[in-house]
Amino acid sequence: MDFLQPRSWADALAARAERPDAVPIAGGTDLMVDLNFDRRRPGALLDLGRVAELREWSVGDGAGGGRTVRLGAGVPYARIVDELGDRLPGLAMAARTVGSPQIRVRGTVGGNLGSASPAGDAHPPLLAVGAVIEVESAARGARRIPAADFYTGVKRSALAEDELIAAVLLPEAAGPQQFCKVGTRNAMVIAVSAFACALHPDRKAVGTGIGSAAPTPRRAPEAEEFLAGELDSAGLWDSRGELPETLARAFGERVAAAASPIDDVRGSAAYRRHSLSVMARRSVLWAWTQYQHDLRKAA
Repeated sequence: MDFLQPRSWADALAARAERPDAVPIAGGTDLMVDLNFDRRRPGALLDLGRVAELREWSVGDGAGGGRTVRLGAGVPYARIVDELGDRLPGLAMAARTVGSPQIRVRGTVGGNLGSASPAGDAHPPLLAVGAVIEVESAARGARRIPAADFYTGVKRSALAEDELIAAVLLPEAAGPQQFCKVGTRNAMVIAVSAFACALHPDRKAVGTGIGSAAPTPRRAPEAEEFLAGELDSAGLWDSRGELPETLARAFGERVAAAASPIDDVRGSAAYRRHSLSVMARRSVLWAWTQYQHDLRKAA
């Protein structure tokens, strides 16, 4: 097995074009497991750990007058927690649940996207905020893929074989965000099911992301439209009054209905649906309480 170690983004793209059999590796927290168990034996590994451009993040103007974080694909989870908790709270919450401290120092959102596992912790918050994946090839240049279109099947994505993930573009939080997951223990666990929600009061919208309960990570569009519409018709976006428990429960039921879970060694399909309903209900109540608190704090 060859080991390729480019030191610049241009060299990385060139190596990807020349060696389509090379598997990109960043933190190695997913890939090394497969190699150790002899599930994969690629012709080469393309180590991206020395490409400085991938380990940077920046903030710029986004669409609609907001601000957008450009998160390099090689920024590890630990830095997301330490440096971006105020700008990307949902993703930071998810990052705190990834493996052990050692894994969080090595693992990256780019690696999560590259493996495209339906159980990846980063996927639900990316979907909930409408993130966009920036990818590039030496031959065709760069293109952007909405997170909702990125996942195409179980551990498959829209990434072409000569492309690498450069960055993820996420809007700075305009409102509260939450992330929840259920597992067999509190730490170092693969999610049985996971859920993220984001309130977007600037455009009176709700975002969702479901993990580990379908062949791919996915949104719950009907649940989003239902809750946003009910909040608008009741004037709650403006008044920030109490969120009725019945409304939160109905939102949770619609989130669960959007899933397509299976029975496996980690949990049953029925349990996954039930847990999603509970997590969605609780997370939107927590997010709404924070939304109310933010107004009182500002006053």
